[in-house]
Amino acid sequence: MDKTSREWMLGLIVSALAYSILFYINDWLTTHLSYGLGVNWIYLPAGLRLFLTLIFGLSGAVGIAIASFVICFFGQFPFELTTYIGIGLISGFAPYLAKLFVVSNISISSDLSNLSLQKLAICIVIYAALSSGLHQWWFAVRGIDEAGTLNHFLVMVIGDVLGAVILIGLVKFGLDLMKPSKAN
Repeated sequence: MDKTSREWMLGLIVSALAYSILFYINDWLTTHLSYGLGVNWIYLPAGLRLFLTLIFGLSGAVGIAIASFVICFFGQFPFELTTYIGIGLISGFAPYLAKLFVVSNISISSDLSNLSLQKLAICIVIYAALSSGLHQWWFAVRGIDEAGTLNHFLVMVIGDVLGAVILIGLVKFGLDLMKPSKAN
């Protein structure tokens, strides 16, 4: 296996594992903040999905899609295989599509070296709207009860934005804690 293949597989595996772990942590922490099936007022994995696709690209999207499919298959969605596949694809590829849109329209370099707070905020909003819109459209198409409405879309957008902002804040706080303190 060459270096590119190993890096691609690493991105896929890291993305699938990290997303799965954070999904279940979020589920445990925010059970009381659930608005409906698949919709939370705070959804921390939204920020992770965006970061994983920004960092790993396509392999990150595939890892997230696989993890999301497995989570749905063994989770609360009492529906069918087609529904699980759609949810997985949307979960993985909505942030990837947002990345492609932002990279090509807002001048973010492929190595993310010029990713400013403003550009990240734009990316978060675009991703949240795209992901929420596609999820709620899919839920409506699949006929999922009490899903696919404007209210569900709005709550999902809010949950994705809040989750991404909280996750970024936690990462920033963690990085600040890791910096050596300056002794005067």
